[in-house]
Amino acid sequence: MIFVTGGTGFLGSYVLRYLVQRGYTDIRALKRPNSPMDLVEEIADKIEWFEGDVEDIIRLEDAMQGVRQVYHAAAVVSYDDRDAKQMFAVNVEGTANVVNAALQAGVKKLVHISSIAALGKTKNGQLISETTNWQEEGYTTNYSRSKHFAEMQAWRGLAEGLDVAILNPSVILGSGFWEKGPAKVFLNAWNEFRFYPMGGTGFVDVRDVARLAIQLMESDISGERFIANAENLPTEQLMRRISGVLAKKQPSTKVTPFIQGIAWRAAWVQGRLTGKRPFITREIARQSSQTSRYDNNKSLAQLQFQYTPIERTIQDTCAQLQEAAKEGFKAKALELI
Repeated sequence: MIFVTGGTGFLGSYVLRYLVQRGYTDIRALKRPNSPMDLVEEIADKIEWFEGDVEDIIRLEDAMQGVRQVYHAAAVVSYDDRDAKQMFAVNVEGTANVVNAALQAGVKKLVHISSIAALGKTKNGQLISETTNWQEEGYTTNYSRSKHFAEMQAWRGLAEGLDVAILNPSVILGSGFWEKGPAKVFLNAWNEFRFYPMGGTGFVDVRDVARLAIQLMESDISGERFIANAENLPTEQLMRRISGVLAKKQPSTKVTPFIQGIAWRAAWVQGRLTGKRPFITREIARQSSQTSRYDNNKSLAQLQFQYTPIERTIQDTCAQLQEAAKEGFKAKALELI
């Protein structure tokens, strides 16, 4: 029996679809009662759905009865201070609950899907690798902290006898829910969003992250982490590539630190007055202006993994966005490769 948390979400849905494709039949997935099923419609009848939440340890213990392998993909991603409490509850306490329930149930192995946000930083544009030391900085985001502390819970599980492998994806790209999450960058291009940030980071196809997670589970690897990253790019270049494929106007206005400072402050005031979510926060402004580069050599050498070119990811996702535009931007999932 395989157990997947976050199975109806962006990444978790691809993990489930690949498991089904590979012939696994005993698959159980955690979902909230109101979770949208758009991304797993085609395989919903092949999954045993278990209603619950990673914050509920009792439900997790029930869900993990008879389970041998766990993919932990559930997480909250936010750069809004108002979400910090919930983010730590889900990402940190939720991971602690998953680890504790797995240990109690006698689970053999846990693949914890983390993030590059949990890794340390380097100076002068040096590549960030699996061995880069974590250091708390003045600009460290709450999301980064939550993912770092979540990993500490996973490593604790390893120390207590659970086989654990950790996957650290860079910014994940692909089809999903267009108005939120990673797919929103494609919708922004469709709407001819004219601003582009100065920074850059690593990018990876969502299908590659799902395939890597399963490869780690099927291997004998334990006690190690792997960065999942296809290509390091300036964010401006990514946005221009997407706009080009969609035949939309290219982003034209560089967002300098001065503009960012004005924008996030204005958005903060507007949010306080209207109660609506700000379109930019201080953390988003700071993150988007930084450039970080990630080393994928370990996954290439040790796992012999071949990444999907980001150009193909853009082509495939843009094609689905064009289809979705005719259907009221219905959520889509990329065809598996």
